[in-house]
Amino acid sequence: MSTVTTRRRLSTSERRANILEAARDHFATTDYPDASVTDIAAASGSSQSLVFHYFSSKAGLYASVVEDSLRRLLEARLTATSSLDPGHPARDRIATLLAAHLDALAMDRTLIAGAGEPEAALQHRRAANEDLVEQLRRIIGVEDFPRHAWALRGWVGFLDHAGRQWVELGCPEDERWPLIESALGAL
Repeated sequence: MSTVTTRRRLSTSERRANILEAARDHFATTDYPDASVTDIAAASGSSQSLVFHYFSSKAGLYASVVEDSLRRLLEARLTATSSLDPGHPARDRIATLLAAHLDALAMDRTLIAGAGEPEAALQHRRAANEDLVEQLRRIIGVEDFPRHAWALRGWVGFLDHAGRQWVELGCPEDERWPLIESALGAL
């Protein structure tokens, strides 16, 4: 007696999301230049031509993964900081933001810029950094003076580098709070 399995045809949005998740998993362990659209297509249960239909190129697929990951990161930081009472001190709000940031880095390695990334992905990263600068400016309550913007951009660069090192060390829990404390001190 044979069993017949029927596959449900995925909607356009489901198929696109499925490809994005397979690509996120692949890019989390493989640098962009070495990544294989064929492997991503197979992991998502799609054809390579369908991947290109949705994303036009490997660079387009990667940029979409980075954009989606950065959107999730922004949402996580906003959710974390908005859960606090508005009367909480700025230091506590930023510590909460940093904890959410590190949680996201630990779960999604595509948040860490890799070698040979396409320009579209780099543009998404720059825009996300500017969003973080704006979020910090609102939390701290500083005016939009060039001096403050440069200082906050420099701090975001520090956070990028420190976060990368923490991830490369395997996201050690015993280094999490010292990293948050040093980032708070640097700000």
